[in-house]
Amino acid sequence: MKSTGIVRRVDELGRIVLPVELRRTLSIAEKDSLEIYVDGSNIMLKKYQPACIFCDSAKDITIFKGKNVCASCLSELHAR
Repeated sequence: MKSTGIVRRVDELGRIVLPVELRRTLSIAEKDSLEIYVDGSNIMLKKYQPACIFCDSAKDITIFKGKNVCASCLSELHAR
């Protein structure tokens, strides 16, 4: 993990602010969703990108019965 040298306080509602420079660098816009991961005592944030439930691909995603499925897996399902 690489340190940015940025320190932020958690406010009374449990929020932190991501600096604009960091948001620009990582292409995080207002209203974007972030996934939260925990690894021991570390908290990691990752920009959420829906992925296929079968192959974990994030390309050409379609929602089928409430689940994310990529075009490749969807055509494979149709072939069966």
